[in-house]
Amino acid sequence: MSPRPAPRIDVDALRRARPRSTLLRFSVVALGALVAYAWLSGDIHVDDLFTARRHENLVRFATVDVVPFALRGTDWGAAQYFEFAWGLALDRGLSGLGSTLAISVLAIVLAAAGGLALAFLAARNVATAAPFGERVLHDRSRSVALAWTTLSSAVRGALILLRAIPEYVWAFLFLAMFGTSAWPAVLALAIHNSGILGKLDAETTENLDPRPLAALRNAGGTRAQIAWLGALPLAANRLLLYFFYRFETCVREATVLGMLGVVSLGYWIQDSRAKQYYDEMVVFVALGALLVLAADLASAVVRRALRRAR
Repeated sequence: MSPRPAPRIDVDALRRARPRSTLLRFSVVALGALVAYAWLSGDIHVDDLFTARRHENLVRFATVDVVPFALRGTDWGAAQYFEFAWGLALDRGLSGLGSTLAISVLAIVLAAAGGLALAFLAARNVATAAPFGERVLHDRSRSVALAWTTLSSAVRGALILLRAIPEYVWAFLFLAMFGTSAWPAVLALAIHNSGILGKLDAETTENLDPRPLAALRNAGGTRAQIAWLGALPLAANRLLLYFFYRFETCVREATVLGMLGVVSLGYWIQDSRAKQYYDEMVVFVALGALLVLAADLASAVVRRALRRAR
């Protein structure tokens, strides 16, 4: 008996019958109008990218400026360039890389600890009079419910404030208080990223499956036990993803904040830029990129191991 032929699917009919969102269409049109307005009304001119002077600058940068000074005018190859880059890394690059890594690690650990603590106070399903327990709601007074709502709203507002102020502004403020050291960069990155991680962690907690957490609550679990023993393990994979994502950002921002005077990769990049040693600057930038790649690799390895352990 021959198998039945598969029914034909009218793709055009499905497309015509698909749900349509007026808001989505309006948003696309509005976004296109804003892009057109920004492009046509500002000082951005496409012709500036294709002038003869821009072309000459690009050619000079790619063929002269980034070539090590000692190798210019010689028949050099990859081995000679690697020798130059490795010598520069041993001289200043690796020490700057270590400072950048130390600033980033300390900042992201402080940010993760602060963000996670604030996240549970901002999550509406934890910071409430009856977390995951409808049956205990009647035993709570309205004043207690109002107090939890006020606390949750205040913490969410604080998270907005922390992430609304850029790292550079925080760094300049701390620079005036602590002077030239690594602490202005560490605290600036920690405070800004705690606001971001707190927001992301709170939303992740609110979107968790409520059934296992409600079961823990009905079994007599306290609010702290629900947060740390229930919500945290359930959201661990997603929280680690956010942690390493912001760690990569801390590496990049620590490089930039090093231009404030901290002897990190940013310091040496700024020093090379001021002296117009673009050959050295390219090496320092490449070291920063390698550090970000290493952070991304570590993120993938940790999250894969966590998934296998479950």
